[in-house]
Amino acid sequence: MTTTIAKPAALKRAAALLPLLALTACAGSQRFTGQVMNPPSYSQPVMPSAPPVSSAPITSEPLPPPGGYPAASAPPPGGGALPPPQDPFFNPNAAPPAQGQPLPPTGQPEAPGLRGSSNQVAGLGAAPAAPRAAPAPGRDSMVGGWTAREATGGSCRVQLSSTPTLDLYRASSSGCANRDLQKITAWDYRDGEVYLYQQGGTVAARLRSGGGGSLDGAVTKSGAALSLNR
Repeated sequence: MTTTIAKPAALKRAAALLPLLALTACAGSQRFTGQVMNPPSYSQPVMPSAPPVSSAPITSEPLPPPGGYPAASAPPPGGGALPPPQDPFFNPNAAPPAQGQPLPPTGQPEAPGLRGSSNQVAGLGAAPAAPRAAPAPGRDSMVGGWTAREATGGSCRVQLSSTPTLDLYRASSSGCANRDLQKITAWDYRDGEVYLYQQGGTVAARLRSGGGGSLDGAVTKSGAALSLNR
């Protein structure tokens, strides 16, 4: 019975202490919060202002003439007073410059040029024009009528046309004694050589430019000399 009665009494005392503990906890938290939220303030110290800086007046003086000022005994041209003796460019023993005397050169010396006996600069003249190179012979320069000279001494006419025929160009001959030249029907120009063809594509003659508007070569089958001239 004693144990049973003591437990309710202890519970009553604990229940009575709970409000006091809660109030104590709230008061402590308020003191902590106040300390964190309201930190102590510090005032910034006032710095003394700097004294004003006084600047000296700026004066300008003209530059001295080349060679320094003249002697103190000779007044400067146009009147006026001489510069003060404390001027570093003032030379009391310097002689005044002569009238019309040129000033000493201040730049670099002039480079000597090509001059003749009359003190005139010699001209080099225009450069000679380079000679024009003769145009290289081509297929178009071979088109037209030619006079063929055969090995027998006879001559005939060979006509090279610009009209294409298959992969070649049309050609014809008239009055030729050589039978191979009589059968010419086409021609072509390749690698600086003129080829004369017969019917069926057989090469009748080969000629190369010999200069002066002539073609020199030979008949393919017989090897007889052949030349074409305008």
